[in-house]
Amino acid sequence: MVGEVTPVRVGLVGAGQWASTMHAPLHSSGRGTVLSGVWSATRERALILARRHGVPAFDTYEQLLDASEAVDFAVPPAVQGDLAVRAAEAGKALMLEKPLAATLAKAEELVSAIEKAGVATIVVFTKRFHPRTRTFLAEAAALRDSSPTIAVTARYVHGGFLATGFLGESERTGWRDELGVLFDLGPHLLDLVEAAAGPIHTISASGNPREAVTLATTHADGVAGQLLLSGRVTVPNVLTDVDLFTHAARLAYNTVDMDNNEAWPSLVSEFASAVRSRTPVTVDAVRALAIQRLVEAARLSLVENRPVTCSEF
Repeated sequence: MVGEVTPVRVGLVGAGQWASTMHAPLHSSGRGTVLSGVWSATRERALILARRHGVPAFDTYEQLLDASEAVDFAVPPAVQGDLAVRAAEAGKALMLEKPLAATLAKAEELVSAIEKAGVATIVVFTKRFHPRTRTFLAEAAALRDSSPTIAVTARYVHGGFLATGFLGESERTGWRDELGVLFDLGPHLLDLVEAAAGPIHTISASGNPREAVTLATTHADGVAGQLLLSGRVTVPNVLTDVDLFTHAARLAYNTVDMDNNEAWPSLVSEFASAVRSRTPVTVDAVRALAIQRLVEAARLSLVENRPVTCSEF
């Protein structure tokens, strides 16, 4: 058919819970990408996932790179941070998870490799690709333009880190347990809050990173923020909300009854267009690095028990 765009051949790295339930089905949907195969350090899981989607399970990471135009990562941040550099250096477009790497230095190394190679990237900040979120952020921008903003409050709370939660044991006890809620839930909420209320200038963090963390933020023009993060609270559904307060009104956002499947078409379409036409995406690796700097500021605030100026990073 004239004008039809050839789907982007995407190799999937990882075969765990997120790879099986989210990433692999994404590229089997026919929305601009096609799954070229799977590679995982756990060969048996890669074989199972690859058979389910009718694609090869590669013996080596290099074989996956050779067979793919782009690479989608569904692995712990420490693994992603190293492997994604190699993919960028091989000229492959990247679909990345957050955080970009287990340390800020590794995340900066990855983005440096991406910029040097000039490859397209997209980062799976799922909510940012959902129509409800896009509407909220557009309304927030309009409200800020019309009335002084004075405060923002936000929560990202669920029970996934509990033994009875939705995360599998390996996902629950791996990097999420080691790095804590700041690195898992923090990027999502900090990105939303900054997009709604403006750039974050300082962060003051308190709490237990394996249980719950609160963040006090200050933004441009003196906007004050209060954020709560926890993955160890029994709630009926994942609770994500943001409230923006101005002199004129309160603007509220939440994810009650939000179907994340409504975000995937936009995400994969943006990625395919970025690979084929170099069009911009909602969240790329540069934006994800900026958010990881905020996470690092919060981590340092916890360690040193003091407010941290984000410009330090």
